[in-house]
Amino acid sequence: MKRTLLAAFASVAFLTTSGVAQEKLEMTSSFGKNLPILGTAGVDFTKKINSISDEVEFEHFDPGKLVPTLEALDAVSNGSVDSAFATSGYWQGKINSASLFAAVPFGPEAGEFLGWILYDDGAKLWQEMYDQAGYNVVATPCGVIAPETSGWFKKEINTLDDLKGLNMRFFGLGAKVMERLGVSTSLLGASDIFPALERGAIDATEFSMPRIDARLGFHKIAKFNYFPGWHQPSTMFELLVNKDVWEGLSERAQEQIRVACLANITTNYAEGEATNYAAMVENQEKNGVTIKQWSPEILAAFEENWNAVAAELAAEDPFFKKVWDDLQEYRAGYKVWSGSIYLPRK
Repeated sequence: MKRTLLAAFASVAFLTTSGVAQEKLEMTSSFGKNLPILGTAGVDFTKKINSISDEVEFEHFDPGKLVPTLEALDAVSNGSVDSAFATSGYWQGKINSASLFAAVPFGPEAGEFLGWILYDDGAKLWQEMYDQAGYNVVATPCGVIAPETSGWFKKEINTLDDLKGLNMRFFGLGAKVMERLGVSTSLLGASDIFPALERGAIDATEFSMPRIDARLGFHKIAKFNYFPGWHQPSTMFELLVNKDVWEGLSERAQEQIRVACLANITTNYAEGEATNYAAMVENQEKNGVTIKQWSPEILAAFEENWNAVAAELAAEDPFFKKVWDDLQEYRAGYKVWSGSIYLPRK
């Protein structure tokens, strides 16, 4: 009898302390797990959160397994998918200001961008953007990478006239700049780009960093790779969670997700910084790629047209203006620091 009662009390204690039901969330990723840096970021986040939480568990799904890449925001908002690892720039066609939280042409590099997001108004405005646009999601910053290459071209680009009439895959706000210069742009998911290049549906593309682009094989068709990444000096990534699902989580689980995302920002950034140079060397030495730098004149034209795009969007969209003005104010303050503290680049 005594042993039976002790066993019963032990069972109740176990259920009380360690029998907490674990919430399982399906997460669609905008990037396949086979992609370095981008793909590993989503996988690494799930490993991080699942290793530190006994209350919530994420299951990673590649693009298309649950929903296509460009449908993830709507799917999370309407609850057909619990969560998504993505970049807000993919929603540029739905929300004018979306790319301001992803990648800003001639904008902040990673350190400056993170400062605005985490310690200024960026994260608050990011969530406000989704709330104002009617999306039922909670956004958490969850990754960042340094600049990307600014394009793979089948033919050398020496003047602005060489861009006119091209069909090109392009991301975010930079696409609006290219369109002003006579380029026809489209936004394609990673797996759709190589086939489009191969069959001639597009003449050129940008996607990401050299190591990532190498995995996708752009060098097999387009032999001219252009730098610097004026259109994406850094790129932020987000974890989107359906708001009803988020509010159903405990405060502890929510904080664990935030902590896992902060850790993911660190490893995502470091992986990109550590591993891209080898892909550039291999492209030149083995793949017959010519690495090109945009001329000062062409870069100036990109920047001039970007300033015009930003002014137009600010004039027509009050929320874009609110975010843009806030970012510009932050950057002016940041320049006091960055203009004094860093060594000049050689």
